[in-house]
Amino acid sequence: MKEKELNLRWAEVLKKLNFKFDQDFELDGILFLIGIQELGKGYIKLNKDQKMDVIHIAVCHLLSNYGYYEYVGRDEDGWPHFAATEELPFLKPMQQHKLIKEAIIDYFVDL
Repeated sequence: MKEKELNLRWAEVLKKLNFKFDQDFELDGILFLIGIQELGKGYIKLNKDQKMDVIHIAVCHLLSNYGYYEYVGRDEDGWPHFAATEELPFLKPMQQHKLIKEAIIDYFVDL
């Protein structure tokens, strides 16, 4: 996706989320939101490590659409697990940021 299109579509996603939830989201907040959605447990109290796990769920789910991870099921506590299927290429931080943004845009198009 070209930079200009990415920025326009990203702005649309932010606008919709900010309006729907009445707050200003940044990338980590959106990843947390996606992780909570994919966890599927509704409102639960989470400790710091669990919050990081929720973000990890989001990243794995998003990158599964690119073939880097595969959903393998849920554990006895209902948490989803993924297995790496392909090694991620080396990406500079800005390239990683762009890939995640593209995946988030695709995620919200699919919902």
